[in-house]
Amino acid sequence: MLFAIVIGVLYYRCPHCGRPLGRIGEGSAYCPHCGKALNAPVEEPVRSITVPAYAKLNLTLDILGKRDDGYHEMQMVMQTVSLHDDVTVTLTDGKGIICRVDGAALPCDERNLAVKAARAFCEAMDYGGGIDIALIKRIPSEAGMAGGSADAAAVLRALRELVSPTLTDERLEQISASVGSDVPFCIRGGTQLAEGRGEKLTVLKPAPRFFVAACKPDFPISTPALFARVDGVTITDRPDTDAMLAAIEHGDADTLCANVRNVFEQALDGEQRERIETIKCDLLAYGAKTSAMTGSGSVVFGLFSDKAACRRACEALQGECIKTFCAEFV
Repeated sequence: MLFAIVIGVLYYRCPHCGRPLGRIGEGSAYCPHCGKALNAPVEEPVRSITVPAYAKLNLTLDILGKRDDGYHEMQMVMQTVSLHDDVTVTLTDGKGIICRVDGAALPCDERNLAVKAARAFCEAMDYGGGIDIALIKRIPSEAGMAGGSADAAAVLRALRELVSPTLTDERLEQISASVGSDVPFCIRGGTQLAEGRGEKLTVLKPAPRFFVAACKPDFPISTPALFARVDGVTITDRPDTDAMLAAIEHGDADTLCANVRNVFEQALDGEQRERIETIKCDLLAYGAKTSAMTGSGSVVFGLFSDKAACRRACEALQGECIKTFCAEFV
């Protein structure tokens, strides 16, 4: 049970979150960690929470060049969609981080970004309690939909709620930057411009609403190999990021669709590019307003203004070689 050691009016530990405070005086009436009044009645703390981890799409993806540090300078407009994993985080009485995964064959050590995120939070916030993470996976892996990054961001949001509710999005994004390039975006989600490695974010107006048919073909695409191939090809069809930003600002759905682009498509090898192009054409044939690969693939998405048409496309394209997911912008 959490308690405070009190000498007169001096609290050494918050009676609500249990975090050490040091010697503070009468003027410090609130815990700087959880924000609660130190003299407020102590409630039984919430020790478990389940949060959704939303997938993302790249409406645009441009690579501006390779940096001196070995990373690539990116410029991307990204959008969260309703397809999501469920992430349950529970504070335990033990020590260490335990992770369990249902729905996918994924590692449960620090190769899993959810575990890496929990470790980063503990180090940044000086938290030493036990953490149990349970993932129910729906977002496909090796898809370009930031499934691992979304799980990591969900773990960080859950730990903030359980341990330090006053922690700002900006601070959480700082913690998340060491976990993965897409994790800062997934903290807030919505519609954002991502630059640098993906950690420099500008929150945009919500994009016009679309329904999404996401198609995952039966092959993965290696992100490091794709970056290496990009360095050796001439990109001839770049996204007009300014036009995309203007379309979002003015709620112009047609112009948004006209400017969906991903330069990674031009770096695919012959067979992969042919498969991706076939799926794109099939989506357009079923009524998509536009289609493109997201991230480094291999998911291809189509944007629909009509939910029924989106569902029909997903049903028609589902098969042995393609798994489909129907979602919408959130």
